[in-house]
Amino acid sequence: MSVLAPVATGSALGRLNPVAKIAATIPITLALVLTLDWVSATVALLLEIALLTAGGLGRVVFSARTLPVWLAAPLTGFSMVLYGQASGETYFQFWLIHVTEGSLEIGLATCMRVLAIALPAVVLFITIDPTELADGLAQVARLPSRFVLGALAALRLVGLFIDDWRSLQLARRARGVADRGLLRRLLGQAFALLVLSIRRGSKLATAMEARGFGGDTPRSWARPSVFGGAEWVAIALGCAVAAVSVAVAVATGSWNFVLR
Repeated sequence: MSVLAPVATGSALGRLNPVAKIAATIPITLALVLTLDWVSATVALLLEIALLTAGGLGRVVFSARTLPVWLAAPLTGFSMVLYGQASGETYFQFWLIHVTEGSLEIGLATCMRVLAIALPAVVLFITIDPTELADGLAQVARLPSRFVLGALAALRLVGLFIDDWRSLQLARRARGVADRGLLRRLLGQAFALLVLSIRRGSKLATAMEARGFGGDTPRSWARPSVFGGAEWVAIALGCAVAAVSVAVAVATGSWNFVLR
């Protein structure tokens, strides 16, 4: 199965138009980017997990595909605990490391904010089929067809990188140039993959131009992209999550506007 293959497409959220999935995450992201407090991020995260679970994506939230998010968020928060802005009572200090009451709060807020922003984006993205996304961007968002089709072709090629990397690794081992020097081997193999990608991209661009993909003539689409009531409900839920998280943070006095 391709690394870009969508999962849980039979669920309620999996059947949504890809444009609606992207639009639903925008108000949440904007609300959490404008503040640095743990209350709004925690409320948003809990509501997101509840909605994703109710929509049939609960197993994806805690699957291996979201493991990098679950690992990166605590590491980001821990770095803020050690090197964040010092304020309040000091708990530990050594050279550049300064753990205070304020840095602990910032670290917790950063961790929860990364989870609240990245988790729904990753979960919804891995339920999106690239072809359906291209159809939605062209027919619903009205983006230029040349840009959409080019992006779709590039996205389809991303899944080949792993196979190319393995083939290059086996070929270099067969020639005896990959037996020693891990860093040197990785750099050489990465450069070979870069050259191979450029050549393949150039050939694909030429082939698409030859088939008329770069023309100015309005295109027809084989699959209609439907945007109905369910999609508007998903966007409304995204706005509701953002509004509730902000309201709770303001009500508890933890709202910390970052632009002031």
